[in-house]
Amino acid sequence: MRIVRIHNELLGTYGDRGNADVLAFRSKFHGVKSEIIDVSYREPLPTNGNIYLLGGAEDAAQVLSLQALQRDGILPELIENGAVLLAICAGFQIIGNSFYAGGKEVEGLGLLDIKSVPGKERFVGDVKVRAAVLDLELTGFENHAGHTILGKGIQPFGKVSVGYGNGDGKHDGAMSGNIFGTYMHGPVLARNPDFADLLICRATGRKYQTINDPLATQYSAWRRKVTK
Repeated sequence: MRIVRIHNELLGTYGDRGNADVLAFRSKFHGVKSEIIDVSYREPLPTNGNIYLLGGAEDAAQVLSLQALQRDGILPELIENGAVLLAICAGFQIIGNSFYAGGKEVEGLGLLDIKSVPGKERFVGDVKVRAAVLDLELTGFENHAGHTILGKGIQPFGKVSVGYGNGDGKHDGAMSGNIFGTYMHGPVLARNPDFADLLICRATGRKYQTINDPLATQYSAWRRKVTK
């Protein structure tokens, strides 16, 4: 399994690079050999990845990453052919129809029918959602000022019980097929190992199952308990 960490020098502000490390670690217990491929924004996007990861960043870095992905133009085809995409915060906005950076509207990749607009306040703190794909409570840490509006028929990633998520305090993120977008840092897969297992199984075509990792499970349960 090839885990492609996209533009970490740009999208690594909030520690989301750790999602790749969690996937590589847990894949071993699924009996899956894995490697992490770091790709710079100056390099072409690898076409042989199984899981692609986008992280969070400030406006200027977000736009540079978007421009590199537009230059390659290959990510939509890779997802259509079965690859999995996890996009966090700025990465989540990038894969939508549009977002704002530096006060200007920027056209995104259009992988999800969503748009992100600036809000009047910044949302910083713990967030808890019940993820639709697993019907489990997941936790993370949000730090953004964006409001993300979902197009008609687009499914939210989860229902918010703590925090603001997409800015309305009701839902966080969006998803479609093997595309998952969320505002949750943490890294989100370290805080929610069941979600990491889901991505591994999706990427390898296996039936969903979790692994026996008592420490990770205990930590995840503790995060859910203290996130209020």
